[in-house]
Amino acid sequence: MNSPGQIPFNSFIHLNRHEDTAIYVQLAQQIIQAIQRGFIPMGTKLPGSRQLAQTLAIHRNTVVAALQELEAQGWIDIKANIGSYVLKNTSKAKKNIDHSGTVVQKQYAGQTGYDFEKSNILENPFESSMCVLKFDDGIPDSRLSPIHQLSKFYTANLKRKKNLKYLGSSDQNRPASFREQLCNFLNQSRGLHIQPKNLLITRSVEMSTYIIAQTLLQAHDLVIVGQPSYFAANMIFQQAGARIKSIPVDHDGIVIEALEHICQTHKIRLLYLTPHHHYPTTVTLSPQRRTAVLHLSSQYGFAVIEDDYDYEFHYNEAPLMPMAAADYDGMVIYTGSFGKSLAPGFRTGFIVAPENLIIELQKLLNMMDHQGDFVMEQVLSDLIEEGEIHRSLKKSVKLYKERRNYMSYLLARDLHEYVDFDIPTGGLALWTNWTKDINLIQLRKQCAKANLFLPKTILYQAKDMTAIRVGFGNLNQEEMEKSVTILAESIARIQ
Repeated sequence: MNSPGQIPFNSFIHLNRHEDTAIYVQLAQQIIQAIQRGFIPMGTKLPGSRQLAQTLAIHRNTVVAALQELEAQGWIDIKANIGSYVLKNTSKAKKNIDHSGTVVQKQYAGQTGYDFEKSNILENPFESSMCVLKFDDGIPDSRLSPIHQLSKFYTANLKRKKNLKYLGSSDQNRPASFREQLCNFLNQSRGLHIQPKNLLITRSVEMSTYIIAQTLLQAHDLVIVGQPSYFAANMIFQQAGARIKSIPVDHDGIVIEALEHICQTHKIRLLYLTPHHHYPTTVTLSPQRRTAVLHLSSQYGFAVIEDDYDYEFHYNEAPLMPMAAADYDGMVIYTGSFGKSLAPGFRTGFIVAPENLIIELQKLLNMMDHQGDFVMEQVLSDLIEEGEIHRSLKKSVKLYKERRNYMSYLLARDLHEYVDFDIPTGGLALWTNWTKDINLIQLRKQCAKANLFLPKTILYQAKDMTAIRVGFGNLNQEEMEKSVTILAESIARIQ
């Protein structure tokens, strides 16, 4: 039932004191028309006579007379000391009459009255399911977020009087405290040498990629990606009008010889990489190949997007520093996600690039997200300043390492005859290669019957590939055991 306070009576009630028709009759007629057109839904409680009289600037007795007329005609039911309600069971309320007197059914238009171009690229790849268990592509477990501490910081920032004046201002007019804190964090943790002018805050890695693509790419520009590569980034590049060409990926990352060959025969505009852990295969781009990429990009003049989507999660030795840390020619655009170990609502994306590009990217971001999220940025700034982000990461990385090891153990124990994989040095997913005779679509259907969801985006089946990117970060040990059991039973059923 709609609240009477939500109905904009002044937008459809227009009374004319110069007409011969009495004001109360005009009001009754216009309320009837509003019910017929769906402006006042059936079952709605109408405002009281005093409130409606005040809203329409007329005498209360006029409103009372109009309500009595509506009740007499069978449109409303007046309940003493309770209120007036639009009847649900009247056939009158379900119909309308056009100018010729014909009764017609009124409803919102099913289609536009004009043509527009439909995208065959931006079909939503992100599926949902009612299954209890799910293998994703490597998403953190929101249950591990330090909710109490986040809530404490959020409440404190809302209460600070100095923050109130910035809640309605644009990002450019606010203090740069978060950018400064994030700069320090990135410089210390990733070996960068940046200043706030080299940093742009976005909502996500995907938004960062979109802004970069829209700024740098023109129709038919050539973008190089690994094979296989991140589906969302590919969609973004294609939507920008670019041509995508893939190059092989082996145990050391993208094959440099293939990249060099394309450089010699084509004009490359952009190279998209996830070098820390290649998406989806999780392999790390070797130091030698990183150096080669930087050399080729400088020599042939193409930009490099270094998407460091899961840098925070490394388990063995110290991770390789980002390519951006060794880029002295301004060829690398470094993107990532800060706070990925936190609940999704507390994460943010960022772009690191030379100042002249940041200025251009900021122009587009201002159009897309002029307000930003000042309070959230202050919360994240406090997390860095208070050291909470380091403590949270230390605890979560230890737990995710245990989950990686346990998932590896379960797959090797229960499915060793079907699957082969290497244990990654970091990240929240395993790249698993399966025997060629397994039909992954049939496997997905069989698992769904047992309450285990396998999104299409984690399944990779082609002539020379049968692989699944198995995310383990969102599952505890009990959930992993159940999931692997269902997987094993489902494979047995489709064999």
